[in-house]
Amino acid sequence: MAPPGYLPRIVDKQMEDALRSSPAVVVEGPRACGKTWTGRKFAKSMVRFDELEATRLSLEVSPSSFLAGEVPRLLDEWHLADGLWNAMRHACDDRGSNGQFILAGSIQPTYAVTDHSGAGRVARLRMRPMSLFESADSTGSISLSGLLGGGPCSADPPETALNRVAALVCRGGFPRFVDMDPIDARDRMADYLKDIAMLDIAGDGQPAHDPMKMRAVISSLARNETTSASHQTIVNDTRNTGGPSDRETVRRYLDRLIEAFVIEPLFAWSAHLRSRVTLRSKPKRYFADPSLAGAALGASPEGLLADLPSLGVLFESLAIRDLRAYAQAMQAELRYYHDSKNLEVDAILTRGQGDWAGVEVKLGSPTAVQAGIASLRRVRDKVDTQQAGEPSRLIVLTAVGRAFETNDDIAVVPITLLGP
Repeated sequence: MAPPGYLPRIVDKQMEDALRSSPAVVVEGPRACGKTWTGRKFAKSMVRFDELEATRLSLEVSPSSFLAGEVPRLLDEWHLADGLWNAMRHACDDRGSNGQFILAGSIQPTYAVTDHSGAGRVARLRMRPMSLFESADSTGSISLSGLLGGGPCSADPPETALNRVAALVCRGGFPRFVDMDPIDARDRMADYLKDIAMLDIAGDGQPAHDPMKMRAVISSLARNETTSASHQTIVNDTRNTGGPSDRETVRRYLDRLIEAFVIEPLFAWSAHLRSRVTLRSKPKRYFADPSLAGAALGASPEGLLADLPSLGVLFESLAIRDLRAYAQAMQAELRYYHDSKNLEVDAILTRGQGDWAGVEVKLGSPTAVQAGIASLRRVRDKVDTQQAGEPSRLIVLTAVGRAFETNDDIAVVPITLLGP
């Protein structure tokens, strides 16, 4: 059932593995990131629940009737179908075989929906908008997993101009927009954000949120992209634009955006340190794609080139998006480091105790690259390697420039050369 023109995704291999070893696979991620297309690639039959009015009566009578069909069977936007989860769970038990169902959804269901555990029956697969490697905007000639395994950091250019990176930030990685002009893509992403603000994305029977307040919160998040801005900061930032008047409302709106996979927290890394500095613990927030923050800010490639600090922030958002996808492929988690002495590392890839790598994200000027190298060295010196282990690699990820490595094995990699 693969749609014509389907572009291979990094999660394809993960989907194969999950279907081979689990009765059902839940694919989660933001609207329009490609979940349905990927589900169709692996499915042999499907049913869509975003046309729920036409199927509501049948669902009330017999949710299990929607499970009949050639397997794997794709249940698209399954969270809209009351009673389907338990019917699916029972079907998995009764059939006793793997690879039965693919459940695709763009809202993280509440415990009331998944009121019986899927443990032992359900594998969960996170999808995000396309990385540069998936959209063919990166050659992938330098493998992240290869770097972490000690491989060399060398590749022939092409050199990427900064205006190209600015265009990629505005265009983003949503599959239907990757062939669009960056301004057209930005305008469509602005419509996307309006839709998010208008819909009661929680879907939990509570009163719908106020669209004006939600749009104000989204705009504030864009202005504070890559930070751990407090709830009070967002209250203060939106006071004159119709935003929420209290921290509890901000918290509720942020929870809803997380449930819809519009924003994704990046949690702090807990490391054993040689010094007595305190590690920051509040999560940072990133939009699922830099184009969402760009659209909320009304950014254009030309405008970003005239405002390099803003371009740097959105480029970091793009880099984190790609690193999350590549890390997931190697069963690693992404974290960040920030201590009370204000020493930061933008991303820490960790596969458990004693296995970590640090990544600093820089636009690519020689001064910025050297600053990134220095930060990585300072963090390496602070970490108690007896407890945390030696880093498998330290990496400066750049927007432009060439690939090389220092005499102490710190890799400098343009993002347009990086792949999984």
